[in-house]
Amino acid sequence: MPELPVRDLLELDRRHVWHPYGPMPGRAEPLVVESASGVRLRMADGSGELVDGMSSWWSAIHGYNHPVLNEAVRDQLERMSHVMFGGLTHEPAVRLAKRLVDMSPDGLEHVFLADSGSVSVEVAVKMCLQYWRSLGRPAKQRLLTWRGGYHGDTWQPMSVCDPEGGMHELWSGVLPRQVFADAPPVAYEESYADHLRELIERHADDLAAVIVEPVVQGAGGMRFHSPAYLRVLREACDAHGVLLVFDEIATGFGRTGTLFAADQAGVTPDVMCVGKALTGGYMTMAATLCTSRVADGISRGEVPVLAHGPTFMGNPLASAVACASIDLLLGQDWATEVKRIETGLREGLSAAADLPGVRDVRVLGAIGVVQLDHEVDMAAATRAAVAEGVWLRPFRDLVYTMPPYITGDDDLARIGRGVCAAVGAG
Repeated sequence: MPELPVRDLLELDRRHVWHPYGPMPGRAEPLVVESASGVRLRMADGSGELVDGMSSWWSAIHGYNHPVLNEAVRDQLERMSHVMFGGLTHEPAVRLAKRLVDMSPDGLEHVFLADSGSVSVEVAVKMCLQYWRSLGRPAKQRLLTWRGGYHGDTWQPMSVCDPEGGMHELWSGVLPRQVFADAPPVAYEESYADHLRELIERHADDLAAVIVEPVVQGAGGMRFHSPAYLRVLREACDAHGVLLVFDEIATGFGRTGTLFAADQAGVTPDVMCVGKALTGGYMTMAATLCTSRVADGISRGEVPVLAHGPTFMGNPLASAVACASIDLLLGQDWATEVKRIETGLREGLSAAADLPGVRDVRVLGAIGVVQLDHEVDMAAATRAAVAEGVWLRPFRDLVYTMPPYITGDDDLARIGRGVCAAVGAG
């Protein structure tokens, strides 16, 4: 297929391509990426390269065009790109499931491979609902979470995103009505722990599960909270017969400084969702892990199967590159690299604290956030970051970065300048 001139491509994009959280036809003109390598995105208009401060929405932890991941895809492609998972299995998916079980918190023994993070949350909710139905308690069908969360854009995940001011407020009154605790404070407060305990106890008869993003709330506000709250939730759920689900789609695979955010609390959930960085940003794939208790409970029910079967479940290409990505991560001193990035982000974002309109600057692992006291002018902020040679994607009142783990110190400093420029312009 011949390459289109950039202007023609942009016009076709505007008329036909519906971008995430955008209108149709498009109004803002996107940048056109020609290729990507390492931490750099090469622009198709000849304007040069941008350092990617977003890891392609937090997934490309090893950067782009990585030779190890490329080889894994090529090797698997020569064997088979896909085969249905119903009634068949294959080595890449089996190896991936074993790797996930080995690296995840103890007790998570069973793996359901899904298409995307949001779908993995759908599967997690279905697991919890079906578990209680199988045990003869169908009234346990609600979910409890805390405000400020985000779990995806499909139906059940939208119902546990923040119902006021969140991205899915449009669907209030249509979505299932869930139970919401207050947003978790940054530091541990016993009064808030009591608030969680009281809500779980009060609603125990109709709660199927508690679902939260551990330690870091992602797209709902990029807020951090004490890992001690995860232990409170585990204890309260055990005491009152409620399942516990951790959504580690954004936090898994080292992003917060531990392999999984749950590791910071030493807690094992009943169900855990992973995605984003699972394949190193190469292909869409996610997974829902659960304990034997959950799997056995479902298997003893009137319908002894989990009635969910995506067409591309266990895709061999995605499974192979996911195995390679995990091996690449665990085969290096990833924790030291994430700590180095944390140090670089603290240094680079420190200047933002003195800028007008800045409410807070916070860094954890390979996550840096500047929160403003007003809505970001996304167009102006993006232009300012691009002028510094950095790609960022601000939203709401946040300018933030989640760089690939291979980002060098000079590029970290550039990302810091890009964030500060975006804050100053936005």
